Amino acid sequence: MDIVSLLSLSAIVTSTGLMAVAFRQHSRNTRTLRILHSQRISANSHIQKTRMDLMETRNRARLLEETVKNGTSAVEKVHKAITTTTFSLIDRFSSNEEFRENARRARETHDQTSDQIYRSVHTTNKALHILADTLFFGKKEKQLTARKKPKDEQ
Repeated sequence: MDIVSLLSLSAIVTSTGLMAVAFRQHSRNTRTLRILHSQRISANSHIQKTRMDLMETRNRARLLEETVKNGTSAVEKVHKAITTTTFSLIDRFSSNEEFRENARRARETHDQTSDQIYRSVHTTNKALHILADTLFFGKKEKQLTARKKPKDEQ
């Protein structure tokens, strides 16, 4: 073998070795990239799940507030219909004027008291919703904006 052949053979062996090293490095880099990509997907998935949980909880709180509000309004309407009917019948069919006058005063007192009670129920329901929103949802939103996992999941 002459020197040119030896140099060519040496160049081929060297380039083959370099290609093998480059291929191994490429394989390692690809594997590392896949691991990083899966970790990023996992982190985003956790954030998205937390956001969805928060949204679901907030929607349930709104539903609860609306249910109490609508239920209270329905009870209030039925209550007013019953009392209106009752006091109207007393006023219409009572033969005793003193009894009618007492019933009118009782109706005024009853209507004022029941209006105050229903207003209190509506106000309390709204206040509880605001309080829950401030305490629970505000804290959760701060955790989300910090983009950190809660301590129990780290």
